[in-house]
Amino acid sequence: MIKLLGVSKYYQNKFDKTYILRNINLEIKEGEFVSIMGPSGAGKSTLLYIIGMLDSASEGEYYFLDEQVHKMKEKRLTELHKSHIGFVFQQYHLIDELTVYENIETPLLYQKVSGSERKGKVAELLDRFNMVAKKDLFPNQLSGGQQQLAAIARAIISKPKLILADEPTGNLHSDQGKEIMQLLKKLNDEGTTIIQVTHSEENAKYGNRIIKLSDGWIEKE
Repeated sequence: MIKLLGVSKYYQNKFDKTYILRNINLEIKEGEFVSIMGPSGAGKSTLLYIIGMLDSASEGEYYFLDEQVHKMKEKRLTELHKSHIGFVFQQYHLIDELTVYENIETPLLYQKVSGSERKGKVAELLDRFNMVAKKDLFPNQLSGGQQQLAAIARAIISKPKLILADEPTGNLHSDQGKEIMQLLKKLNDEGTTIIQVTHSEENAKYGNRIIKLSDGWIEKE
């Protein structure tokens, strides 16, 4: 599903390059649940953002579903990202001015899904996540755990093949964190490929593979 060949990311000033990622070679198969670990500054989030097409590599090749991402124009990248990838962030990234219902519905508006179909899909997820009573509330009226549930509902509403989660439980207390991890595991059991960045050994164990980064290099698996 995902193949990175010799991928590096650096920032260049006049005289030298500052490397964030160095010569990453990585293959992830459909249906895997992969945890990326490493100290702060190791390049974990940068790797996730490159995989998610929110950032681009400075060098190397990236194949997603056999398509050459490294050669794609912006328009095609956006299409691919919207069609196949759901993102879950540590800070939730919900839109403050929209209700829970409207936040979850947003990806379907971009995909021009009809009103009645949108209604059905949102209702189904609100029910699944026990959030029907919260649908008209705004993000600042929710607990951290509820905000993250809404963010995951938004990420999966268009049924992406891949979910990328950047420290998805970083702002939650342990019970809420466990609930979120169990939910991601269930989505993976249902066939969604998941890649998470985490500092937590406990959360990493939910996956079937751990990739360790250090100073921009893949250390070991």
